[in-house]
Amino acid sequence: MNRIWKIALLLGCVCLLLPAFSLQAAGTEAAGAELAGKTLLSDLHKDYQVGCKDCHGKTKDISLDDAESGVSGACVKCHGSSLRMAERSEEKAKGKEHINPHVSHVGNMNCTACHRGHEASASYCNNCHAFNLPMSGGNAAKKTPPGAAGKSNVHKIEQADIVIVGGGAAGMTAAIVATEMKAKVILVEKNPILGGNSMLAAGGMNAAWTEYQAAKGIADSPETMFQDTMKGGQNVGDPDLVRVLAYNSDAAVKWLTAHGANISDVGRMGGASANRAHRPVGGTTVGPHVTGVLKRSVADRKIETRLNCKVIRVLKNKEGRVTGVVVQGKHSGEYTIQAKAVVFATGGFSANADMVASLQPSLKGMTTSNQPGAVGEGMVLGEQAGAKLVDMKEIQIHPTVAAGSRILISESVRGNGAILVNREGKRFVNELTTRDKASEAVLKQAGGSAFIVFDEGILKSLKQIQGYFHLGLVLGGATPQELGAAIGAPGDVLAKTIEAYNGFVDAKKDDEFQRPDMPRALRTPNYYAIEIKPGIHYTMGGLKINTATQVIDEKGNPIPGFFAAGEATGGVHGVNRLGGNSVCETIVFGRIAGANAAKTAQGIEVVPEKIEPKEPQVEPKEEPKVEPKKAS
Repeated sequence: MNRIWKIALLLGCVCLLLPAFSLQAAGTEAAGAELAGKTLLSDLHKDYQVGCKDCHGKTKDISLDDAESGVSGACVKCHGSSLRMAERSEEKAKGKEHINPHVSHVGNMNCTACHRGHEASASYCNNCHAFNLPMSGGNAAKKTPPGAAGKSNVHKIEQADIVIVGGGAAGMTAAIVATEMKAKVILVEKNPILGGNSMLAAGGMNAAWTEYQAAKGIADSPETMFQDTMKGGQNVGDPDLVRVLAYNSDAAVKWLTAHGANISDVGRMGGASANRAHRPVGGTTVGPHVTGVLKRSVADRKIETRLNCKVIRVLKNKEGRVTGVVVQGKHSGEYTIQAKAVVFATGGFSANADMVASLQPSLKGMTTSNQPGAVGEGMVLGEQAGAKLVDMKEIQIHPTVAAGSRILISESVRGNGAILVNREGKRFVNELTTRDKASEAVLKQAGGSAFIVFDEGILKSLKQIQGYFHLGLVLGGATPQELGAAIGAPGDVLAKTIEAYNGFVDAKKDDEFQRPDMPRALRTPNYYAIEIKPGIHYTMGGLKINTATQVIDEKGNPIPGFFAAGEATGGVHGVNRLGGNSVCETIVFGRIAGANAAKTAQGIEVVPEKIEPKEPQVEPKEEPKVEPKKAS
């Protein structure tokens, strides 16, 4: 491992421990100043005659499980669930606060993710946002409770059939599939919550040959999806992996649906030649929906999940077979889980600014849309275990991150009809081109930013846009001229730009930038805009795998017992990922990894699959012919 990579990983991990990234420093400092001098929660509880045993239980020794679920359960017992706390927050604020900290796209999580008894409390949300959320017990000096500091020096050894490392969509999918195949699974996640980057996915899940496409008369095929993906990645992706992605996409949608998902709405994202981005009805964000479904499935199957537990080493025997992992628990310390198979679903490294800069110096200092846990340690640990890394320099920047924030403005907003304009009020690019080309075009504009413009019609077509208003990111006006004044662009020029675009929509042909899909014109007041800048969004490189998701070593051979899926892997997307393909990737390859890990645990040989191309078989449905009525 290159020394600079090790330094980059270390710095990335340090960032994970901070309450907020530098982009949010102003907001966090303001909250910290307001909370300065507040008492720790443990001391505040003493004022109400709440003692150690009320929170920690009546055991002789005060101890915490790594997930801190016991203490969180005590919080809920006294204060009520997150839903109840959300209601109480609303009652207390009486509509004055636009941010309710107990209602979130991350879903339910342990109270201790934010509220800590013996050290300063800090909002988990401020890892990505800059909300001023005053908290009792915030910004105080760390204090260790009596009897809780020491950890056992005994190195425990536990057993499982399969250890899955990473609790995003790929990891949870693998855990569910393996469990359904009767394997004993332990899912290990370093963060205090499940979801990873998957819970931030906004646009949709690409899939071809689905019943939802057929019902809408959309002509598509896995081979077309394959060709679009290869072209979008400049033909650098591994064709065998890309065909697995495309030809298993319909089955992935059916699998999710069988587990409770509803992604029957279909739209289009950049680089696709057909509408294939499946998303929840009404246009809500796909990530929270899919991860919510997976979390419920994990809970229903009682899959053992360990939060706040970080894998620090992969174990191998003399024959080179992976035999387990060493884990560092937040409270339990270091221990080993021996297993017959290990699945890495550890995500990418977009939030590790130093690693990104070491591979792509031109991206140094650029913000990221990722959650803070995406620092790439899975790739480092995998390489230490003998894995080959591929496409590591291929780092995607997303063209539409809200300026001054880390909030991704979903590609589905453009997919539903929004346009991009510069400070002159003019369009400058095909809004549905691939992300690399769109980002390059934005960076060439004055100020290195642009505006995504939409109207009331687009707003009503996509429910997730409401969240951008909620976060205070949207400017508006009753007319294009008023919107121009709001964003600092010539109003008459912006009006002409919108008028010209509407003409292209009417003619069903974009003569200016050859945009392939224009679902609606911008004619419904009010008019809105969000300033956007490109941000680091996805890392296409990672552990090399074959179509069975087996991790491949430097000699080109599978490492026995070692599997990987999701953004931790490389080879699927080439030099540029198409929007909508990552959610599909997590489910498709997560299912394969879970199934093959279970087979390995059962002593069944795993054989990589090679898919041969097939001709398209889906045609749009013909509209029923209506015979004209005869004149009476």
